[in-house]
Amino acid sequence: MNKKILHIAYILVLFLLFIIFEIDKNTGTRVIEIISPTKVVVDLNSNGIKDEGETICVPEIQTFTSNISINQNDLMKALKLSQSDAINAGYMADEFAKEFLLNKKVKIEIKPERTMECKFADIYADGVNYSKSLRGSGHAIIEGKTVNPELFEQELEEARALNLVILNRKSGKFHKLDCRYGIKSGDFLILPMAEAELQFEKCKYCIVRPEQSEKLKKKEEKTLDKSTYPEYKEVKGIKFILSDYTNRLSPHTKCDHYFCKETVNLINNTHSTLDMAVYEWSKIPDIERAIQAAKERGVQIRAVYEVKPDEPLRDETAEFLSKIENKRPDEIPENKKLTSMLMHNKFIISDNKTIMTGSMNFSRTGFSGFNANNVVIISSPELASYYTKEFEQMYSGRFHTLKTQIVGGNTFTVGNTRIGAYFSPQDKTVENALVPLVEKAEKYIYLPVFVITHKKLTQSLIDAKNRGVDVKIILDATSVRSNHTTHEVLRNAGIPLKTENYAGKVHNKSMIIDDKYVITGSMNFSNSGENRNDENCLVIENTELAKFYRGWFEFIWKKIPDIYLKYSVRPESRYSVGSCYDGVDNDFDGKVDFNDDGCR
Repeated sequence: MNKKILHIAYILVLFLLFIIFEIDKNTGTRVIEIISPTKVVVDLNSNGIKDEGETICVPEIQTFTSNISINQNDLMKALKLSQSDAINAGYMADEFAKEFLLNKKVKIEIKPERTMECKFADIYADGVNYSKSLRGSGHAIIEGKTVNPELFEQELEEARALNLVILNRKSGKFHKLDCRYGIKSGDFLILPMAEAELQFEKCKYCIVRPEQSEKLKKKEEKTLDKSTYPEYKEVKGIKFILSDYTNRLSPHTKCDHYFCKETVNLINNTHSTLDMAVYEWSKIPDIERAIQAAKERGVQIRAVYEVKPDEPLRDETAEFLSKIENKRPDEIPENKKLTSMLMHNKFIISDNKTIMTGSMNFSRTGFSGFNANNVVIISSPELASYYTKEFEQMYSGRFHTLKTQIVGGNTFTVGNTRIGAYFSPQDKTVENALVPLVEKAEKYIYLPVFVITHKKLTQSLIDAKNRGVDVKIILDATSVRSNHTTHEVLRNAGIPLKTENYAGKVHNKSMIIDDKYVITGSMNFSNSGENRNDENCLVIENTELAKFYRGWFEFIWKKIPDIYLKYSVRPESRYSVGSCYDGVDNDFDGKVDFNDDGCR
């Protein structure tokens, strides 16, 4: 009997040893490679190399990775991250995965689902569930949302502080995270710049030249004319705001210019309705907070906005519009020709009694005063009602040539100011309003403008010059590249025309005539501005405002060297003050600052 019991006990011991062996075999496998934080190689057969069927994926969770060979575009789009920040976030997630798993003995619990590339499994290291730890780390993303947003942002900030670079191990050069020469590396390593500088060579395009950019900035700051012009003028019922862009050599999101401050003030003083015609939008925290507060106190907010055929909205514009319930794009279904026309307005109607309009896009280059613009805020229920009629047409889906001309008078009186309001394309504004004023001018016509291509306006300016009127033009540097620009025609006719030489754009669409009229709005002086796009234009008859705007024109005119009466400035070059270190693609060629040939 005792022998039988011993025999059974012996068998049980052998069985237990077998079980322990099997468990040990499973838990003895090591993670030998981190492909990404959710995809690792586990050495299941303990031969020390990656074999088929040894790639293990973590179920349900996504993360960023610093592995630039992995496409992360969908995840970047979902979280609205730049490529650089995706790599930053991925670097921290990779480091977490390496510390938790790399070269560690792990236990895996295989799940039923699998792909051609992956087996899905829960992974345990030192008895701790990796998936659960990943969720709590701040790196995990599920269904396009971070599981722990605060930790995610904290980790991202820590990564940014490391100033990571891409080392091309083949060339021995390191690059910034958004440098195309780094991103194309086949054999790469992501590491802090401080480490890279110890033994590797800097990329001359993305690192050396920005150092040259800083030297140029310091040199220009020594010679920059820091004189300024007042930012606004008030008359009864009207506030007219300008930007002296010559001292604002890079855009930002701070709300320190009157453009931004007055926009916030207008929104904060809106109680019932806020209608917005939006061509472009940037994330300006103070303005977005004002809009959110307006929503919370019950203000009805509506927007009409510009879309381009077969092109997505800019991320910041899309994010802003996602928070506006009542909105209408200018897309005309199944009609690309009409949709390709622009909803180019930039105006706000507050409580159907105050309007804000002008040349300024609702962007960081606009709100910060980086671009030269003008904005007018007018308290007039009658004028606001007129603008509301135009807004309602667009909000109902009638844009561009589908609109009808508004019936009734378009002239309004605000205090001692007479205002004419015009909308494109129905009112044929250049031909019916602007050219007649040019033809009647007696003393001067000054034009700070983004572009001139309208042939009839061009000829009327030449005729005015020939009858003795002082005609002067400041033109934006990018516009001399337009296929239809008439700037050479105007110069050849003897009209003094300067192309500006600063980083920001002369984005105004305006005229000052005889210390009597100020013409302003969203409409470029072009065929498209008059005949295709949704635009608004005001003819303001007020001597104080005209003299104020004339003073600004003369102030900017003196700052632009006379050599640019003859020559045209390349908009991104050492001749355009600030353009080589402003972080803006000033000439729209896809190259910024010292990556642009003009700056080199």
